[in-house]
Amino acid sequence: MAIVKKIPTRLCIGCQEQHPKKELIRIVKSPEGEFFVDLTGKKSGRGAYVCRNRECFDKAVKEHRFAKSFKCSIDQAIFAELEKQLFE
Repeated sequence: MAIVKKIPTRLCIGCQEQHPKKELIRIVKSPEGEFFVDLTGKKSGRGAYVCRNRECFDKAVKEHRFAKSFKCSIDQAIFAELEKQLFE
């Protein structure tokens, strides 16, 4: 009998659906308070996952889901920088 390997899943904060971890992008708030995109998924800090499409990112920003996930208010300039890192 073959052993089935477990695939880790995470919740996208945009569409609120479970996806395999490798299909999502991790946004990290470092212990110093900086926000950045973590493509490796291994950097230290609090992370939130979002799908690789602009609609999920925009929905998460519009409905303040990043602020809820990171438990702090986030400046619009940070969202602009994250969007630039993700989609350009």
